[in-house]
Amino acid sequence: MADIKLPRLPDRTPVKLAISVMPELHQALTDYAAFYTQTYGRDEPIAELIPAMLAAFLESDRAFLRRRMRP
Repeated sequence: MADIKLPRLPDRTPVKLAISVMPELHQALTDYAAFYTQTYGRDEPIAELIPAMLAAFLESDRAFLRRRMRP
């Protein structure tokens, strides 16, 4: 096999999660989706925004990232 710089891509198969949220959180998510639409001029369903929101949250949590890097 030839040597290439790009390593083998990791598994990118989505994992489906089902969650229940309180009405207040649902309303906040609905409001956020409306704000997103107003900002970018593009409707995105809440279910499409939540994974990006969770990823941004986890990427910004320095304590979590330090802990996760430990062997």
